[in-house]
Amino acid sequence: MTTTHDVVRTAAECDGSLVRLVLARPKGNVLDAAMVGRLRELIADATASPRVTTLMFQGEGSHFSFGASVDEHRREHVAAMLHGFHALFRELIASSKVVLAAVRGQCLGGGLELAAFAHRVFAAPDAQLGCPEVKLGVFAPVGAIVLPWRMGQARGDALLLSGAKLAASDALAQGLVDEIADDPAAAAVRWHTDALQASSAVAVRHTARAARERFHRAFVTTLDVLERQYLDELVPTHDANEGIAAFLDKRSPVWTHR
Repeated sequence: MTTTHDVVRTAAECDGSLVRLVLARPKGNVLDAAMVGRLRELIADATASPRVTTLMFQGEGSHFSFGASVDEHRREHVAAMLHGFHALFRELIASSKVVLAAVRGQCLGGGLELAAFAHRVFAAPDAQLGCPEVKLGVFAPVGAIVLPWRMGQARGDALLLSGAKLAASDALAQGLVDEIADDPAAAAVRWHTDALQASSAVAVRHTARAARERFHRAFVTTLDVLERQYLDELVPTHDANEGIAAFLDKRSPVWTHR
């Protein structure tokens, strides 16, 4: 039986300055409550360590993550799911750590939200990145904030509204990915080693905090608004519940547009 400690593998590297967090439930590495809870525990541990400057996320196996648990999007579970998932980002902000993402294969939904929130995204040539939530009758609150900020408003809008996926090369051209590498995890570690490891961890932490101060303030405020929109306005609709049910039942949704 999988426990919360099985769903994320972790290792301290680079003289303890980098913590590797591996989403360890292939094939999809789904970000369900157990995995999110374990990530939050590990982020808290890293936050308490003055030596750690960098958190690196990657997926075990062929894919980064298929996203958050669709089952946990059911009406009876969705509030707890959103609160926990959004707390993960608030705690990443509070940590003042540099965040890196090493992406292979599918990087979708909540997985893309996590990767796009990183300071730098390293992707394999086979990576596919997208936010398909709209096709399920819902939307991605974190993605709605992060993607326009990272890619520009028009490109972020297009990705969110279409639910399409971008190939790694297109994601690089549009600013969603920072570097393409055959081994994105190795490239991320190399960037950390070259750019950060020789610096004071105190200086890196304060620089990371300062560089994103304005964005993070806006992020936290807007996320509160979008979480209420999702739970109070979207969840009561027919189509939001129909889209999730249809996905779980492996059938086409029947939209009423209400």
